[in-house]
Amino acid sequence: MGYSSKEYDVIVVGAGHAGCEAALAAARMGCRALLLAMDLNKVAAMPCSPSIGGMAKGQLVKEIDALGGQMAKVTDQTAIAYKTLNTKKGPAVRSSRTQNDKNRYHVAMKQVIERQENLDLKQAKVDHLAVEDGKITGVVDQTGFGFKSRTVILATGTFLSGLVHIGFTTIRAGRAGEFASYGLARNLGELGFTLGRMKTGTPPRLHRASIDFSVFEPQANDEIPNPFSFSTRALPLIQVVSYMGYTNERCHGIVRNNLARSALYGGSIKGVSARYCPSFEDKIVKFPERDRHHVILEPEGLDTEEIYASGLGNSLPVEIQLEVVRSVKGLEEAQIMRPAYAIEYDFVQPTQLAPTLETRLVSGLFFAGQINGTSGYEEAAAQGLWAGINAACQVQERPPFILDRSEAYMGVMVDDLVTRGTNEPYRMFTSRAEYRLMLREDNADFRLFEKGFELGLIGRDSLVEMRERKKEIEQEIHRIKNTTVSPKPEINDYLDEKNTPRIDNGTRLDQLLKRVELNYDFVAQFAPGSLPLSPRVVQQVETEIKYEGYIHRQIKEIQKFKDLERMKIPAALDYEGVHGLSNELKEKLSGLRPISLGQASRIPGITPAAISVLMIAIKALEGLAKKENTF
Repeated sequence: MGYSSKEYDVIVVGAGHAGCEAALAAARMGCRALLLAMDLNKVAAMPCSPSIGGMAKGQLVKEIDALGGQMAKVTDQTAIAYKTLNTKKGPAVRSSRTQNDKNRYHVAMKQVIERQENLDLKQAKVDHLAVEDGKITGVVDQTGFGFKSRTVILATGTFLSGLVHIGFTTIRAGRAGEFASYGLARNLGELGFTLGRMKTGTPPRLHRASIDFSVFEPQANDEIPNPFSFSTRALPLIQVVSYMGYTNERCHGIVRNNLARSALYGGSIKGVSARYCPSFEDKIVKFPERDRHHVILEPEGLDTEEIYASGLGNSLPVEIQLEVVRSVKGLEEAQIMRPAYAIEYDFVQPTQLAPTLETRLVSGLFFAGQINGTSGYEEAAAQGLWAGINAACQVQERPPFILDRSEAYMGVMVDDLVTRGTNEPYRMFTSRAEYRLMLREDNADFRLFEKGFELGLIGRDSLVEMRERKKEIEQEIHRIKNTTVSPKPEINDYLDEKNTPRIDNGTRLDQLLKRVELNYDFVAQFAPGSLPLSPRVVQQVETEIKYEGYIHRQIKEIQKFKDLERMKIPAALDYEGVHGLSNELKEKLSGLRPISLGQASRIPGITPAAISVLMIAIKALEGLAKKENTF
């Protein structure tokens, strides 16, 4: 077996969204990095939805950007539609979403990777890992050629033992038309990892010219697009619209009559499906009371006629798929360019990982993305960035990079995965974040730029700009809180127009701004500052003032949370010797090895009483250590 003469600090296997972020982060932190892709023409491919962001996913993309990742920047380069979700709700749950030109996204990301200093990009299919004495030393491809490295990150997506299903036809593939990786999956099992099986899928792509768009409802985009990246100053592409239609009883009947021919319901698929992104067959079976479901037609790019038929994902034979599609009003003449399919793949139960995403079994080996049981481009990219940073930190003998649940959505996601594990494809939701009012899209730079700068991933100019913006916000909030307006006729007339009570006495401006009916326009009109403020500053000022009470309450909750997080559990603690814990809890704690009382408290089955027992055991161990040091 031959090895490359060049040795690396970090090797990343898989060039999807996780792999790209991992490799770029490691290289930008000064490590010699190698990114291995099975097909260089599929780097950063978007195999399913042609979109980035969405509920809670938008927050992840903003956080990736605030830490120096690439996804948001490439999204803005290739976006063909912007939409802010949940605009009628509070700022904590508002999320951005884009439609993207799939091919342009791939090309733009590949160019960034090819031009990145310290990063090599090569085409190879990794067959097994080189491990010596429990430590990773490199990877070996299917030809027997190897690459040596101090750390390895596996970001394999749906390629581990991938199996595509269309009816009862099965194809060994990581995605339609692409090779699967069976050797590497087998190797992971041989190394002792516990693997599971999951299932996802994608809908058919239709030819634009065969669709009658007149019967579909155009979906409006944001009038003023809000870029994903904090560094984006201009959007290069034209904006296009998507269209919404509906299925019907005839459509549902076709599916019901052919469930036995579906791979999902015919018994071919053993993997666990995504509960929150059900296939069309699942919708018909699990929601029989619904007489229609959404069908959203989304362009896949500016230079292609392919239309993504969101909502019609299935694993039926192609001839039945055609019947289903053509039963939808407006799709009577539709031509399927690519059929829908389901795909099964192996994943590794993420409770086998430390909070750095390093495996407990093999030192220096990290996992990121769908291999950890997650779904979605954004979840994958966030894990890739996290793993890339931690691999670099390990090589450079720096402290590990870990964000807790109060600092970022990605901290919530990683903690969920390594503490609780998952038995279904994990998807990020705002409801998973206890402190979501503090983890908004609009303040991701305030939360994370400093950390990104310390890692060497955020430039000084960006940091200075953020600090100046933060100072502007603080000064304007202070000014508003110390400004009183009197009950002038023009002010009370304005309040009447907004259907909010008049004022009879001098009233502090912040008290008026807290009213639901009023926004910063009131401040700008009746008590403007000496200098104009940017829309971003205005938005932050308004949010901080309107939600001040809730924010203060959440800050107190975070402080309690931090107290538990700060109480670290010594690595030397022997859970078997801790009296007062059940055998079940001893087994769980010994397997997961939580790093703090906070993490331990989130393990399923851990009770307040068990936390008290652990606290006593930690203090006893610390006391013993002090005595030994004294002597």
